[in-house]
Amino acid sequence: MAEPTSPASSPWGRRGRVAGTWVLRVALAVAGALTAVLLFGRVHAPIGPFDATLAFYPVGGGAQVAVAPLGELVVDVYDGPLRLDVTLLRVDQERAQRLATDPVRLAGVVDRVSENLRSAVVELLWKTALLALAGAAVTSWAVLHRRREPLIAVGVTGALLLGTAGLGAATWRPEALSQPTYTGLLVNANNLIGSAEDLVARFDAYRASLEDLVANVGTLYSAISALPARGGTDETVALLHVSDLHLNPAGFDLMRQVAQQFRVDAVLDSGDITDWGSQPENQLVARVGQLGVPYVYVRGNHDSRTTAALIAEQPNAVVLDASTTATVGGLTVVGMPDPRFTPDKTTGDDNAGPEVLEEAGKELRRMIGTLPAPPAVALVHDPKLAAPLQGAVPLVLAGHTHERKVTELEDGSLLMVQGSTGGAGLRALQGEYPEPLTCTVLYLDADTGELRAYDEITLGGLGETEVTIQRTVIPATLEGLERTGEAEQSEDEEGTGQTGQTGPAGETGQAGQASGAGQAGGAGQAGGADGTEESPQLGESPDPAGGSRSSASPTG
Repeated sequence: MAEPTSPASSPWGRRGRVAGTWVLRVALAVAGALTAVLLFGRVHAPIGPFDATLAFYPVGGGAQVAVAPLGELVVDVYDGPLRLDVTLLRVDQERAQRLATDPVRLAGVVDRVSENLRSAVVELLWKTALLALAGAAVTSWAVLHRRREPLIAVGVTGALLLGTAGLGAATWRPEALSQPTYTGLLVNANNLIGSAEDLVARFDAYRASLEDLVANVGTLYSAISALPARGGTDETVALLHVSDLHLNPAGFDLMRQVAQQFRVDAVLDSGDITDWGSQPENQLVARVGQLGVPYVYVRGNHDSRTTAALIAEQPNAVVLDASTTATVGGLTVVGMPDPRFTPDKTTGDDNAGPEVLEEAGKELRRMIGTLPAPPAVALVHDPKLAAPLQGAVPLVLAGHTHERKVTELEDGSLLMVQGSTGGAGLRALQGEYPEPLTCTVLYLDADTGELRAYDEITLGGLGETEVTIQRTVIPATLEGLERTGEAEQSEDEEGTGQTGQTGPAGETGQAGQASGAGQAGGAGQAGGADGTEESPQLGESPDPAGGSRSSASPTG
């Protein structure tokens, strides 16, 4: 009589044991591979001006670029079990500055970023594969304790890796690169800079014109020799008014070079130094500590409290609010930050009415009333804060509108609204017409704080190469501020310069021009006792007087 066959020795039992063994092997290989990759599978690499980290995560296919704390950019570029994550850690200031000031580097920035990214991804692929194979082998041997198990784990893992790579290659969708999905604060990126195709087209135009822009920063200084001298012998305090840099490196360079060339006593910034007020942007903001002169700042509606705190930590920097004042050249400066922070859409600041700004202006006026003497300058971001300050301070400086404007308020106060020292940052890539880079050097009487003269400096924006400096000398009353004169130009026979004249107080003089970077126009003539004055040489700081306006306009 035959003995009954045990379940363990039946064909189905043996197949079950084999299947269970292979399931265990695959599970151990996958677990070991993923553990090794998650723990050690990262690559640190430079991507253009950024320092970045790349890694694969088992959360589906595609690619994600994280720009903390702004949000993420997700691209559904391929299918598979692994997603490529790129995290931009910080901006390398040295590389960013070289990129912004070297047209050759800028011209190849797209190719350079692509090459950096391609090299980093290739390195990550090899590192991920080796770590996955090693992790699978070690885990299998540690659990099963059989010599052949590491080899089997390597084979299983290799097959899985090849299948993943094949699936990714078969489903590769390069057209998805131009259709990213944004999360967090970056959901507004499309509205700010347009579609990816538009941005690429405009960036090509930007990098093509940046060489002219950078060259004209040098031309700016040559233009000084075409201006008439500021008459008089009284001492003045020179203050550089900047606003709305919006994180444009060229704007930071312009601010630094004008501060040095004009030997200003301080820089007054009326806000919006950033676009989002985020920590990554603050890497460039730290450059204000390298100016070597006092830096007085009020927060704009695009600046966060984190940004303001970082500026306050910079050497010689003062952040103004209703409880602080700054003293520069013996003159008192007060200011009030913008009460709004509009990049954060959860605050509702976008819908804040004018009463919010008016109340901030009233708060600043109340603070001024507690001072032993009226300040010389009040610094605000939005011009709407200036209305309550009429009669309380002689000069109010503002920004926000990206449009330069000088207005006489009631009770003798003067409101000077700056354009955008950064050409509105990325917004220069958005509009049909580029915004110029603007700043103004103010000359105030050292004893009375009275505004004596100011130089309006303008660099042409995207695609433009013109640089102009226009000097206005303030007469005894503000009536002469209206620009009643017409600028007339006529080239001389050689085409290398012109001679300009200024009319009576408040009129606009002729614009001297120079062809080619570094060549100055002819000396402007001011209406002095003998009808002429020699123009100042580069770096001189004569004092304002006279009541006239003249400009120099070299073209690159």
